[in-house]
Amino acid sequence: MVELKQSGAAEGRRERKRRETRERIEQAAMTLFLERGFDATTIEDITEAADVSKRSFFDYFPSKEEVVFAWQDSFADRLMAAILARPKGEPRLKTVEEALIETIVASADERGLAVGELVRCTPALKARDQLKYAKLELKLTDALVLRAGDSKEARIRMRLLSAIVIGALRVGGELWQERSPGAPLEAFARSIFADLWTVLSEFGETAKDRL
Repeated sequence: MVELKQSGAAEGRRERKRRETRERIEQAAMTLFLERGFDATTIEDITEAADVSKRSFFDYFPSKEEVVFAWQDSFADRLMAAILARPKGEPRLKTVEEALIETIVASADERGLAVGELVRCTPALKARDQLKYAKLELKLTDALVLRAGDSKEARIRMRLLSAIVIGALRVGGELWQERSPGAPLEAFARSIFADLWTVLSEFGETAKDRL
């Protein structure tokens, strides 16, 4: 089941201070990574910039790699929120397409694009980058199940849909790197979804012929 985070009103002083410290470490680290490069930035550099001890750093992150992946995890949380915010009764495929495009466009600011480039150019980060898709698939499944009802049949169907959509997202990310300069992100994302639904429809017709 999905754990709901405490609202700001219910957040205690201790929890707030821990959240603020974690955010300060993350922001300091990401700024240094983008300025100096990931490999050239040490944990000592990060703790000095964030004004925390080395022990405090390890209270929140087991390694500097995890800082980057924690930043990526926020995309999954935003996607889940976007799914749950879609109108009730909306067709499921439209919900997935609109929520994912909304999250992608909102995340594609200058810093987000720079972090993506950092990951692609850093072997230590690129090797683990594929894990983000597995996390996205789980988050998307959980959000869709909350909308569809948590029956065994619904969860299986939503897992299949999530696997297909996140697979298309992976392919889209690779194709985005080969795009023509200046291509609009939203239009590109919608073209990927259009191709996805077309392919699924064609495969569906082929599957019927085999029954």
